[in-house]
Amino acid sequence: MSRNFFPKILCFSAIVAFCGSCNSNSGSPSANTMAAAQPVPTVDVVKVASHKLSISMRLPGELQPYEVVAVYPKVTAFVDSISVDRGSIVKSGQLMARLVAPELAAQRAEAQSKLQSAEAQRVEAEAKLASDQGTYERLKAASATPGVVAGNDLEVAQKAVEADHARVDAAREGAHAAKAALNSITEIEGYLQVRAPFDGVVTERNVHPGALVGPAGGSDAQAPMVRVEQANRLRLVVPVPEKYAAGTVDGAKVEFTVPAFPDQTFTGTVSRIAHAVDVKTRTMPVELDVNNGDRRLSPGMFPEVLWPVRRSEPTLFVPNSSVARTTEATFVVRIRNGNAEWINVNTGEVEGKLIEVFGDVREGDEIAVRGTDELRPGTRVNAQLAKAEQQVPSK
Repeated sequence: MSRNFFPKILCFSAIVAFCGSCNSNSGSPSANTMAAAQPVPTVDVVKVASHKLSISMRLPGELQPYEVVAVYPKVTAFVDSISVDRGSIVKSGQLMARLVAPELAAQRAEAQSKLQSAEAQRVEAEAKLASDQGTYERLKAASATPGVVAGNDLEVAQKAVEADHARVDAAREGAHAAKAALNSITEIEGYLQVRAPFDGVVTERNVHPGALVGPAGGSDAQAPMVRVEQANRLRLVVPVPEKYAAGTVDGAKVEFTVPAFPDQTFTGTVSRIAHAVDVKTRTMPVELDVNNGDRRLSPGMFPEVLWPVRRSEPTLFVPNSSVARTTEATFVVRIRNGNAEWINVNTGEVEGKLIEVFGDVREGDEIAVRGTDELRPGTRVNAQLAKAEQQVPSK
């Protein structure tokens, strides 16, 4: 290797270092100038407002009869006649069917015979008591004269009277029992007349004259003779989702529609609240009373209910556009002291163009009208109040 090689390398390195230093110094002012020239973006903001939620949700419901009874006979008998059919309007106590049971007539005759026999025994016992009582009284009066009546005869007469009293009591009890048995048969015979339990309409008929019918719960499962439903007053059962159940108010008026009358709105009154959530459906049954005097509505209809959703306390609202969603979080962009901040929130119900938010936000906070992940945390911005129509109204 030549002796002049190392001095040449050192000289070349010094030249390269000097040139690099010159280039670095010459580029730095240009970069600073560009950074300083970038404008601060202007962001439209709205203020977080607080008011009580008041909206209506569309929920399914079911109309049910206010009262419904499946009418079974109380005794096994044959249908003699039936005067109602499906669709018949009945009044409370109205005769709907007559039944016949020949064995009841035999039982009634037997009970009457036993009652007559018991009454005869009672009369006989009372007559004997009266006779023996008279004999005893006469003997007792005669015994006042010494030697006229033997003491043993007076005692025998007294014992006879006591025995007669016992027989009369037994005869009277037997007569009462026989009369009660006859009354029981008479009441059972009254069951042969099947009457309407309340004002309503017959929605089902399953028997005809000559049919053998019996009480419910027998060995052979039988359909009811008729089914009666109260139709002038209905129950509207609404399964209210758990998150809406808290605002349910007893006595509130609720509107609903039915497919049969799509252009009409009906009204019901909240009357019964379950106060318990079904663990399977996560809903709470609520019943509304519906006046149906004109019978336009029918049990079994499935209305669409405009269910009022209320909050007992005010909650915070922002425009729908203010909520940004990514795969990692749901947030709003709050502008504070000219800096952008991401605030994680949970959303609630939608009220028109507004949405409920729950999180580290307060009433009056300034929130970007358009929530976006492009506006990174810490970005310097100029906050500008949005137009009046974009502001969140306070109620």
